[in-house]
Amino acid sequence: MEQLLRPILFAVALLALPACSDISVWPFNEDKVERSRVPANATAYQCDGGRKLYVRMLENGAAAWVILPEREIRLEKTGAAAATNYSYRGTLLEIKGDEAALLEGSKPVLAGCKAAKS
Repeated sequence: MEQLLRPILFAVALLALPACSDISVWPFNEDKVERSRVPANATAYQCDGGRKLYVRMLENGAAAWVILPEREIRLEKTGAAAATNYSYRGTLLEIKGDEAALLEGSKPVLAGCKAAKS
């Protein structure tokens, strides 16, 4: 009986080790992967309230890819001020120099966004 109990106790101890330290039995360590803070080829904007907005220009400025922590959306160039306005289904991105704002309908989602200095 003791010979059977030893391997079981050893297995239980091994399984309990990850709970007590940084050791992980899972070979892929997904929670330890370092992710890039700024998406490639994107401009980072610091907005009011400490929020961040990333914008990647597509097709020589004909479209903009807006990257937020909770979603990503492609916006197309629009209107008379086509060089600075991008929209899709009620979402509007306004870029004026190094400042940007993101609106849904007429409601600001992100305001006071300023391009991060490199």
